[in-house]
Amino acid sequence: MAVTIKDVAKAAGVAPSTVSRVIADHPRISPATKKKVKKAMKEMGYHPNANARGLANRSTQSLGVVLPSSANKALQNPFFPEVLRGISAVAHQLDYSILLSTGEKDEEMLEGVQRMVYANRVDGIILLYSQVNDPILCFLLEKDFPFVVIGKPGERVDEITHVDNDNIRSGKTITNHLIELGHKNIAFIGGSTDLIVTLDRLRGYQLALEEAKLPYLEEYRIHTEFLKSGGRRAVHELFNLSEPPTGLVIADDLMSIGVINMLEESGMLVPEDVSIVSFNNVYLAEVTRPPLTTVDIHIYELGFQAAKCLIDKVQNKLEPAKRIIVPFTIEYRQSAQMIGKR
Repeated sequence: MAVTIKDVAKAAGVAPSTVSRVIADHPRISPATKKKVKKAMKEMGYHPNANARGLANRSTQSLGVVLPSSANKALQNPFFPEVLRGISAVAHQLDYSILLSTGEKDEEMLEGVQRMVYANRVDGIILLYSQVNDPILCFLLEKDFPFVVIGKPGERVDEITHVDNDNIRSGKTITNHLIELGHKNIAFIGGSTDLIVTLDRLRGYQLALEEAKLPYLEEYRIHTEFLKSGGRRAVHELFNLSEPPTGLVIADDLMSIGVINMLEESGMLVPEDVSIVSFNNVYLAEVTRPPLTTVDIHIYELGFQAAKCLIDKVQNKLEPAKRIIVPFTIEYRQSAQMIGKR
């Protein structure tokens, strides 16, 4: 026979209404009572009927997570599994499940998000990217649907809850590291200029060069997808310039690893011939050869904070927009060295 709320109430020594409140995570129920009821539910194998609960309080107990377009590429980048780990930690704690939404093109992504919203599949949505003129962002604002952005929104920043790093400051700090090592010809390799994160890191690089009175040259700036063979051609062009760079600021660790391989194919060594600094501190950054000097953006924490903010918004429609800046640190490793040192 199926276990009922009454059975759980009897076992825990509480009223059936108290069990219902524990299931709905009512704030007035004490932690001790919640613990006692949840223990009885677990021991008796009682699972609340998610559909019935959803109809009662219009909640799905699910969060939608939207990956940037072409998730087949995105998931190759260790950033995404790590940010999902942070989101999952909070979701698991608070009994939410996660629904991933992906798409090859912007239109497919928008359709996926519209399905989630119109079919009442999720209570709120986390966008794992931030791009200029994003139709998904406009749709969610228009529908007044709870959502959080990881990154800095391209518009209406004060109205949108977002969790980010100070990418301008980290871009400036990491570029200054190369300047302090004596590098004067420093190039920037970044992802698409539709992504706010690329624009902010580029801006930081520019500010560092301007402050140090170093040239900010068009031919020293290369934009290619975060994973793409286009990087090969770009790198080749850079090192065929009459004054090739001695230092590279690269907007993403995975891209840096690709660049190191390309340089080696051309007979150039990192850091002996070219110093590289990077961003994200994904787990590969430490094990690659040489290990990367990189900005640790605390990816897990970005996901953790985003999920917390979203659940706050879901549970309280009047929750004001928040801007949470996760501090960065720099991991100094062997991919950058003093100019001229061999």
